[in-house]
Amino acid sequence: MAAINGGESYLTIGSDVEVGTPDGGFIPATIIGRGSYPTSFFVKYKTLKSLRREFDVSLIRPSPPKEIEFREFKLDQEVDAYYNGKWWEGLITNVSKDCLNFAVSLYDNDEIEVQYCNLRPHRDWVDDHWVPPLVKTPVSDSNGAKTMEEFVVGSLVEIRNEEEGLEGSWYTASIIRILENDKYYIQYKTIKTETGEKYLCEEAERRNIRPVPPEIIMADSFSLNEEVDAYYNDGWWEGAISKVLSRGRYKVYFENSCEEIVFEHEDLRPRQNWINRTWVSASN
Repeated sequence: MAAINGGESYLTIGSDVEVGTPDGGFIPATIIGRGSYPTSFFVKYKTLKSLRREFDVSLIRPSPPKEIEFREFKLDQEVDAYYNGKWWEGLITNVSKDCLNFAVSLYDNDEIEVQYCNLRPHRDWVDDHWVPPLVKTPVSDSNGAKTMEEFVVGSLVEIRNEEEGLEGSWYTASIIRILENDKYYIQYKTIKTETGEKYLCEEAERRNIRPVPPEIIMADSFSLNEEVDAYYNDGWWEGAISKVLSRGRYKVYFENSCEEIVFEHEDLRPRQNWINRTWVSASN
């Protein structure tokens, strides 16, 4: 798509941008149209109740791409911290032992506590370039060829559980850190620690990680023997329709446990398999 006013390429309808505010923060937004004068644009905030405002181009910059290379944030490092719906420039003043929680001193002398996923290296947008520049870091595959990292910090994924009794189940999580030897440090979105105070974090191998599958809306009913995923006990479990019941209910058979459980239509989704970085319908 061409730029709205023939200017910078990031100033297009639908572009993800950030808008500078008088207090020094930057609000994530999306350009939704041309403004009322030549150098202004209407944007819709992604936070702050999705407010729509008009801004001059001088206050708008593109959203920086996600970091490909894992960054280990350190004491006294200059960063941007996401807090109260804005990105703020600041300095790391304390790092937790697990390197997942940080104290950041903002330049108005306020100090905030943020998690790893809400930090990024600080960069300035100068003359249509990020300073310092963003560098995409290739990784080596098993054949020595250079490929781009499949999962980055912040990616929403699903984790396969191979423990006895949990085979065939997948749980939503986010990538917290990229480790060595094809491993990742992840935080679950539905599984909490034994105390119930925080969501569980642990290491996961690449072979047990896949992206969240694209949503397929099933307006019609599922068919007998159709392979599905059933949402049960905080995860998605692989099964097959063993009986179609009335009022949008189904019996689902789980091969690994030899169990049959009744589910509502809205608790099922068509099975999709992640093969060679492509989603393939199990029904094909």
